[in-house]
Amino acid sequence: MATLSPPTSLAQLDLYRQSTASPAPALARNPVALRLYKVLGSTFDDDASREALLTLSELYTAPPPKAPSDEVENARVGALAFLDGPPPGETAAHARRNLRRDIETKLSDGAQKFLKAFGAVDQKLDTLQAHISDMRVRCDDAQKRLQETNLACRSLLDRAESLREERQDVDRRQSIVTVFLARFTLSEDEIESLVSGDVPIGRRFFNAMDKAHTIRADCRVLMSGEDSASQAGLDIMAATAQYLEKAYDKLFRWCSLEFRNLGRDSVLEVSSNLREGIKRLRQRPELLGECLMTLAQTRRAALLAAFLSALTNPSSGTRPIELHAHDALRYVGDMLAWVHQSIAAEHEFLESLFGTPVRQRMIGAVREREEDGWIAELMDGAVSGLCGPLKGRVVQAVRALDNAVVAYKVASLLGFYSLTMMRTVGVDALLSKTLKETTDAAYKVFFDAIEAQGRSLLRIELDPSDPSLTPPPSLLTHFATLRSVLSLHASDSDSEDDKSATREEMVRILDTMVDPALHMLYGAAEEKEEKERRRGRSWDGKVFVLNGLTYIMSVLEPYAFTKAKQQMVEKLIDERVTELIEEHYENLLQDTGLKDAIHTLETKSPTDILSRLPPTSPQTLTLSLSQFSTWLADLEAVHSSRLSHLSAPALHARAHRAALLRLGKAYERLCKEVRSPGNRYEAAATLLGSERPFGSVGALWQILGIEEHEET
Repeated sequence: MATLSPPTSLAQLDLYRQSTASPAPALARNPVALRLYKVLGSTFDDDASREALLTLSELYTAPPPKAPSDEVENARVGALAFLDGPPPGETAAHARRNLRRDIETKLSDGAQKFLKAFGAVDQKLDTLQAHISDMRVRCDDAQKRLQETNLACRSLLDRAESLREERQDVDRRQSIVTVFLARFTLSEDEIESLVSGDVPIGRRFFNAMDKAHTIRADCRVLMSGEDSASQAGLDIMAATAQYLEKAYDKLFRWCSLEFRNLGRDSVLEVSSNLREGIKRLRQRPELLGECLMTLAQTRRAALLAAFLSALTNPSSGTRPIELHAHDALRYVGDMLAWVHQSIAAEHEFLESLFGTPVRQRMIGAVREREEDGWIAELMDGAVSGLCGPLKGRVVQAVRALDNAVVAYKVASLLGFYSLTMMRTVGVDALLSKTLKETTDAAYKVFFDAIEAQGRSLLRIELDPSDPSLTPPPSLLTHFATLRSVLSLHASDSDSEDDKSATREEMVRILDTMVDPALHMLYGAAEEKEEKERRRGRSWDGKVFVLNGLTYIMSVLEPYAFTKAKQQMVEKLIDERVTELIEEHYENLLQDTGLKDAIHTLETKSPTDILSRLPPTSPQTLTLSLSQFSTWLADLEAVHSSRLSHLSAPALHARAHRAALLRLGKAYERLCKEVRSPGNRYEAAATLLGSERPFGSVGALWQILGIEEHEET
């Protein structure tokens, strides 16, 4: 039986295990074989077995062969190089024999190394222990000395602690005092800014004033909580009061100087410091009053000089106002416009000075703010110097006027500026009073002119050689003046306040100009009519008067504020139209031939028989009806030649229609009486039907173009 050589490596061991994995059946009962197969069948795939085998392989690794020289290497090329080194299996055999001894030797060497290393460590630990013992001794000694020192210094520590607490209390008190002084006292710089004249007025000065006022307010609060005022509070109040008085005096002198300099500047500008200074001076009314008085005097002199310069000296782009002295309206208007513009500039300057907010209020509107009273007083003082030169020139220009329309324009212009200035600078201002006086003077000149014109109108006599019935040229000229005045008044009086303010003046104007014209119309018409009658000529005075009244009505009618005078003229027109209708009716009866018959019909007694009376006898009545028929065929039936002289076609139609209506009713009554049996007309139907309108009143209405039941 051949023996199996054991494997010499892991690879050989795996191959050997695979070859012996299935033993032959004959060897299955052999114990040695079974054991061998058991050993050989063991697996070494686990990590521990592999690690043990690797350790053994490292332990018994064959020594590396010696490197041969180049000559030996060259000689052995191609020889049996595999024979170098130990023979195969020698290392494994050596390992099986000396495995335990080698392992124990290896462990012994490792233990020796550990002992040697731990011996050195033990020596170091002994040295360290000695040092620690020495340190403990020294620390105990230091602790003992420290305890002795603490016992000896306890009093010093207690004293230091008390001093530290006292220092903290002192520091706290010092901080309180510092805060108190910072809040209730002024610094050196702040005191200097308040009292020193070298420090200019500015934000630094105003901040110091604010702080002084704050100190006083806080001090009052502190003193109010005490039973009696403390000396410190009284001292603080006295010191701050002294500083503030000096500050207000300094501010007053600075503002006065600034106001004096404003008179030399053409452009009025207010700095923020000046505005703030005036705001501060409001707390000292007496200083503010003196300061503003200086401003008013300065501005009065400056405005007067500027006004006189504008009157006589040309400026940039404008001519001297005195060049237009020949044109009173422009002359007065230029002066008033200059004054108004100057007041507007002054108003804007003063609003900026007092720091009042700019609102949407035009110059001349009613004042509502408190500051407006101060502004009005200052403007009154500033422009009061203009009143003398302005009044003298305006009055001189107004008195030289000889045209009523121009005088009214100037008076209206002065009235407008007077009302504007009253609202701007106040009713009691000198400028307002001056403008009121000049306005009254202008209106006096105007009323004197129209009164003189009215008196001259009353003295005018109508031209005897002029047969026309239209208003005379003198009346047309007179009412052309009135028309211009009414037009100017309507354009100027836009608001209800203005209309109510000038209502009395307009009533006076209308009375002054319309009443003389009415007297002239009536008087001149009667006078000329009488003269023409004596000369044996006819002249229609009633139509002349109606034409004049119609013209007067046409002048007044476009203006609502002449309503009262229009009603008076309308009443006069109605009276004249009534008289004209009556006279025209009589003329129509005369022209138609029915006058005697109608007059007899109206005046006969109830017992009279109409056919027996001469004017209404059948023969006479036939002639009258024939003449009436002829008149109906004439143009005079629809258009009166006399009434055609009326300038108003409506009056012509009204008067002629009313007269025709009365004529138709008279004819109707005549026909009724003729048909009445009591009047004993034979063949009454034949008498009436022989001529147009054939006794038919309806036919007469159609011929005349009048409704049958129309009334006057």
